[in-house]
Amino acid sequence: MDNIKYYNDSLAYDFEMFMPKTAVRNEPLDNIVVMPRTAAASRKRKAAATRTLSAPVTLILCAVMVLAGLCGNIALRLQINEVNSEINDIKSAIAELDSEQTSLEVEMQRRISYQNLELEAVQLGMKKPEKEDVTYIRVNDKNAATVADGSFVSE
Repeated sequence: MDNIKYYNDSLAYDFEMFMPKTAVRNEPLDNIVVMPRTAAASRKRKAAATRTLSAPVTLILCAVMVLAGLCGNIALRLQINEVNSEINDIKSAIAELDSEQTSLEVEMQRRISYQNLELEAVQLGMKKPEKEDVTYIRVNDKNAATVADGSFVSE
């Protein structure tokens, strides 16, 4: 289209945009010569397009692929079994260590039990405090006291 007329005229009056367009011809130009294809070239193209493997070769290739898949599957299952056995060994070691920890905790509780502590204290010459062993301090001056050495203590 000619763009110059848009600058000079109004677009509202451009009815050429709505006119039917002329058909474009698909006729070959006179200066182009189309060479005919030779029969040998067309046969080569057809042979290349339809070339396939023979049936025995295809069967052998399929058998090799299936065999390779089966071998790969067996190898992967062996690896999975090895890893599972390692996991089970570690789980049994964990269970053994847990039981050992429990037995050590029981032994520790037995050694530090109240009865054992009381027995050790009696062997060392200690005794439970009696009423006359306790000294009470009465404070009348709002939490202030005088200590035996004469110092004054407050809150």
